[in-house]
Amino acid sequence: MIRKTRSKSNSPTKKMGSIRIIAGKHRGRKLPVMELDGLRPTTDRVKETLFNWLMPYINEANCLDCFAGAGSLGFEALSRGASKVIFLEKNKHAAQQLQHNLAHLKQNNSQVFQTDSLLYLQKEPPQSFDVVFIDPPFRKGFIPQIAQQLNPRWLAKNALVYIESESDFQVTLLPPNWQLLKEKKAGQVTYRLYQSS
Repeated sequence: MIRKTRSKSNSPTKKMGSIRIIAGKHRGRKLPVMELDGLRPTTDRVKETLFNWLMPYINEANCLDCFAGAGSLGFEALSRGASKVIFLEKNKHAAQQLQHNLAHLKQNNSQVFQTDSLLYLQKEPPQSFDVVFIDPPFRKGFIPQIAQQLNPRWLAKNALVYIESESDFQVTLLPPNWQLLKEKKAGQVTYRLYQSS
């Protein structure tokens, strides 16, 4: 996910960080991440909890990673046996890095789209998705908009939707047929797993 902050320059810094894949076939691999303003990969602690929740479901799942950013969630899903991940990322430099890392892992079953997630979801879905990751910039109102567009055309039967948000996000803005399965808080961030019916 990319969060916009003020910068004196529109060009990305050349400094590189990394994300780590926790488990699965790429376990322990570190992937380079360009240190762009506002880039905040999901922490290992949160990611580990999330994928413990997803353990019974992630194998052979088709996944959609909205606001992909560094791709921390999508790459972890692929490592743990997901059939396919579609990465959506608006920032050009972040999208290019996602593509580079996807090629580095030799994951030719997935795609990166440099696009606005809200615009992308206005199209006809290429397929239905079993797992959707939603980790947008905070306090921009993206989560209810994405949820409305996802429901129900993009979601497979009993699809799982992960949402990472500011802790005071109003869950009443989500579709009434999304059932909360899991919820946890880490600092000022709350993360939840829903199932669509």
